[in-house]
Amino acid sequence: MPRFSVIVPVYKVQAYLHECLESVLEQSYLDLELIAVDDCSPDACGAVIDEFAARDARVLAVHLPENVGLGRARNAGLERATGDYLIFLDSDDSLTPDALRAIADRLKETGEPDVLVYDYARTFWSGEVVRNQVSAQLTEEGPAPFRLDERPGLLRLLMVVWNKAYRREFVERTGLTFPPGYYEDTPWTYPALLSAETIATLDRVCVHYRQRRHGSILGTSSRKHFDVFEQYDLVFAHVDAHPELDRWRPVLFRRMVDHLATVFVKRGRLPRAARAEFLRKARTNYRRYRVPGPPVGPRTRLRHALVGLGTHRTYRLLSFLSRIRKRAVRLTAGLLRAVRGAALQFHYRVQLRLPLRDDRAVFSSYWGRGHGCNPGALESAFRSFAPHIGTAWIAHLEHHHTIPAATGRLRPGTAGYWTALARSKYLVNNVNFDRRLVKRPGQIMIQTQHGTPLKRMGLDLQDRPAAARGTDFAELLRGADTWDYCLSANRHSTLVWERAFPSSYTTLEYGLPRNDVFQQATSADVEGLRESLGIPAGAVAVLYAPTHRDYRRTQRRALDLERVLRRLGPRFMVLTRAHHTYGAPLTDTAGGRIVDVSGHPSVESLCLAADVLVTDYSSLMFDYAVLDRPIVVLADDWEAYEAARGTYFDLRAFPPGAVARGEDELIDIFATGHWRGSRSAQLRAAFRERFCPYDDGLAAERVVRHVVLGEPASVPPFVPFAERRPVPSAAAALPRVPGSVLPPDGPAARPLGTVPAPGAAVPLAETL
Repeated sequence: MPRFSVIVPVYKVQAYLHECLESVLEQSYLDLELIAVDDCSPDACGAVIDEFAARDARVLAVHLPENVGLGRARNAGLERATGDYLIFLDSDDSLTPDALRAIADRLKETGEPDVLVYDYARTFWSGEVVRNQVSAQLTEEGPAPFRLDERPGLLRLLMVVWNKAYRREFVERTGLTFPPGYYEDTPWTYPALLSAETIATLDRVCVHYRQRRHGSILGTSSRKHFDVFEQYDLVFAHVDAHPELDRWRPVLFRRMVDHLATVFVKRGRLPRAARAEFLRKARTNYRRYRVPGPPVGPRTRLRHALVGLGTHRTYRLLSFLSRIRKRAVRLTAGLLRAVRGAALQFHYRVQLRLPLRDDRAVFSSYWGRGHGCNPGALESAFRSFAPHIGTAWIAHLEHHHTIPAATGRLRPGTAGYWTALARSKYLVNNVNFDRRLVKRPGQIMIQTQHGTPLKRMGLDLQDRPAAARGTDFAELLRGADTWDYCLSANRHSTLVWERAFPSSYTTLEYGLPRNDVFQQATSADVEGLRESLGIPAGAVAVLYAPTHRDYRRTQRRALDLERVLRRLGPRFMVLTRAHHTYGAPLTDTAGGRIVDVSGHPSVESLCLAADVLVTDYSSLMFDYAVLDRPIVVLADDWEAYEAARGTYFDLRAFPPGAVARGEDELIDIFATGHWRGSRSAQLRAAFRERFCPYDDGLAAERVVRHVVLGEPASVPPFVPFAERRPVPSAAAALPRVPGSVLPPDGPAARPLGTVPAPGAAVPLAETL
């Protein structure tokens, strides 16, 4: 008897069916049967199912003689299911990697509940992935399992069958089956949750819910949407048959009204000629099932009034008035924005005629993000070495909490913002300021850049259209013409900046100010940072920070982090930092030994806390090398990256450490200890010598003394490598012999860094 019966009803989804079935069969948890029910599909779905059944004994192909609809097709799968638990999956959706293992583990943890509710994410045809907005209801905190009375908020989730696992014995005892027609999930999911003696939750995305451009039932105009009334009749009939569930009537009534209103107001569902009839029928159901309940909010009251009154003319009048109001609001808002913009530009022109303030400096980074990077380090140095200069930081309001108390706070687009740009003598940024900025005589612009370039930049992108993406190169050069100084970390950067951004600025080859902290931090600082991030004592913290891909619209997830951690053992944990352009984490399973730090305001702090960096082609490797800690490069798509973006040198030929060409090689590098072996140390030393010659902890002071204090001759000399003392990692002192560092919770612990004996297999990626 298998642990899971995965039931997939299939009809006219030949374009998506392979992905769906493979997502089940490629699960790391193997104890399953896959029941694929061909609902007499007119396309090639039946043949696809047979192909899968022929090559995998776990697949049972069921072919129905006639089309019976989604609900009855699921019933056909139910009749053949033998698993302990039932899982339903629509044939255009897919399971996420390791979803079944996570479900199995949670079922075991919570004592085999009747129902386990897990999460999903909507995946759009554009590539966008959006997690369920009420996922907070799936928190695993508190007692488990429980009854619905203890967590009624679960009813706020999407009432579908495919985000839950059901104990088969419970389903058979309760007599749950699917009715015909649309909205067939409704009379299954409500009775299942109401009747379950034990429920548990899993706060993990287990299903990718495909949002198709065309062809979904909910986007089809049809009278079949009237089926929703019969489905709620079945829900209330279940309550009638079980008087102990009477207390749920107010909640079910409210959910029904919300659902009916949604069906009515969603464009494209109901034929125009049937809309008035639908409202009249909704009014009948409203009156039939109405029961007193707690007060509801204004918006809900309006929806209830729509259904309760059931008059189409009233609704059309209200809709017309609502559209008029919204249009008036938009026009008024647009007019106000135009007036405000004109007033601010007038204000800016006035400020440009007023004297410069020699004692003022304004800073920003990454188009209004928080205090940090090279401008952040320079702002702190201004306050330390030139305290007579008042500083202000430009950032959007949500980032103001990162700005030091002694620093002024400005929001982009405000009067104070334009005043600061017009009258501050010093302007510091790691990107360009507003293109409307007018560079005044006497103003000093410091372009700090934001790293050492591996990928092509500036004018070097002119023959790379995928990476340039419509870049206005004339505007790019106009911005470079405003720079007075450009910071550089090494000779390589100097040559790139002066070629990619040709202008008359002065290059200051002083090192990068943001890396000063690596020489100035103490072991106590590292310990505090690790504690704040939840890194246990003795753990090896891997910072995984891949870069942006110009040849992809969506984030590329190159690693199955859960699999990597299972292979490496319990002492390792991963801090994942997604590139800021994506706005989404690298994994759906953050928690435990995977910690999402994408929103952390300081990447320097993350580097200090981490024991090793795993990256692909991110410039973060050049900064992390300053710490003289292990770096592992994952170069599994180098050819594609090089073709799309272009690079200044072949990283595989001159890496900062071991190089992996895929996930298995990466695991091997860690499991064998090459990540911090002698060969990796040699590679890192050569890399540091070339790219970190000036990052000795004094870069910011050099810039302030040269530019602000006018003392270029008194800038601190560069500290030789032999005399530098970057703060060591927490794992540096751990033994290189086998032994458990954390309490075992998985495979036997492996050594942290053993060098293989002569003749032992060494990953080819380790070679130059």
